[in-house]
Amino acid sequence: MSDEPESLILQMLRQMRAEMGDMRTDISEIRSSLSTKIDGLGAELRSEMRSLGADVASDMIVNRKEVGDQIAGLRRAVMEYHTSVICH
Repeated sequence: MSDEPESLILQMLRQMRAEMGDMRTDISEIRSSLSTKIDGLGAELRSEMRSLGADVASDMIVNRKEVGDQIAGLRRAVMEYHTSVICH
């Protein structure tokens, strides 16, 4: 009878070991999958940041041109005002 409990315990330990091996495999697969997803998200984020940077640069160029045009219009208006005041 002393052999039966020992073999039952050994059997249970072996089963636990196999289950733990399966869990390690599952964890490894999950870790690999997450790593791949994180890498993909990182690449997508970098791409979005580059696109956003290009958009901001484009907007700044447009705004600079608009402000330059407004300043030129203001200069013209001031010159016209001065010319009309001096002529009167």
